[in-house]
Amino acid sequence: MVKVLVIDDSPLIRRVLTEVLHQAYDIQVVGCAEDPYQAREMIKQLNPDVLTLDIEMPKMDGISFLKNLMRLRPMPVVMISTLTQKGSPMTLEALELGAVDFIAKPTVNVSEQLSQYAKLVQQKVRTAAAARVRPFKLSQVQPIETLSNAQFSINKVLAIGASTGGTEAIKEVLIRMPENCPPIVITQHIPPVFSSSFALRMDRTCTIHVKEAQHGDKLKAGWAFIAPGGQHLSVIQQGGCLYCQLDESEPVNRHRPAVDVLFNSLVKVCPKNTIAALLTGMGSDGAQGLLALKQHGAYTVAQDELSSVVWGMPKAAVEIGAALAVVSLDKVTQHLLNQAMKK
Repeated sequence: MVKVLVIDDSPLIRRVLTEVLHQAYDIQVVGCAEDPYQAREMIKQLNPDVLTLDIEMPKMDGISFLKNLMRLRPMPVVMISTLTQKGSPMTLEALELGAVDFIAKPTVNVSEQLSQYAKLVQQKVRTAAAARVRPFKLSQVQPIETLSNAQFSINKVLAIGASTGGTEAIKEVLIRMPENCPPIVITQHIPPVFSSSFALRMDRTCTIHVKEAQHGDKLKAGWAFIAPGGQHLSVIQQGGCLYCQLDESEPVNRHRPAVDVLFNSLVKVCPKNTIAALLTGMGSDGAQGLLALKQHGAYTVAQDELSSVVWGMPKAAVEIGAALAVVSLDKVTQHLLNQAMKK
């Protein structure tokens, strides 16, 4: 049984979360706390496996509580977030601090879709319980100096896919990129609004330019393009140049954006010039696309188990022989760029 402690100042939210989690045969809500001070004592008494944590609470906000928790007693946390322009930066900060994942706060209409919401909450909690949690530490990562003056092949494209734990994994990869790196296209499973906040956060953090992809964006060196939440990102070729293409077609592998959509689009336009990496994430999205890229001449990389928050997507790729290399997260950037250098 996965033991869960629900932390939220709203009696309604506590009741809804308790109800949907109790529906699972393998999850037990061992307690509910209405503020972080009460939660602190209950963690000592109940020793839960997973916390669900509201961001906005009286007495102490969820971010401050999470900072203390991850410093003193790191454990799996699923943030309960408002999916708004205001809420997204705080949620991304929570992921940076070590929260495993986040889920939307139930709305007044949640009763109409309670079954679907329940499955999502249960899945997030199960994933968190099995996740590899690390204490927060300030990133001191810099671009790889030995490659700052390197010459990269002008026709190479870097492609990255990720899910659970991916926002921080992608940050580790991008922050090491020199400003003259090949163009990068990224699909991270993330909701609308959050993808734009994530792109802005990365753009402020990294040496390279990072933006949420727009339909028709031209791929260029020193730029990374992140798939918008709710839209598939593909790469198309026109007049010898590569461009971003967005669409709202059906979800693939239950996701939109889906990593397989991005990878399969590159199979069609420039497989031999693609260098692709599949990072941490739950499920198997991206594994078949990575295999197709490898079979058509691309260089393919999967993140290893030890450095993954959830070794689901990379594991699926490794199991079907889709990855030419399996490397730790801190080696991914170097690995990709080595393949992109002029020989």
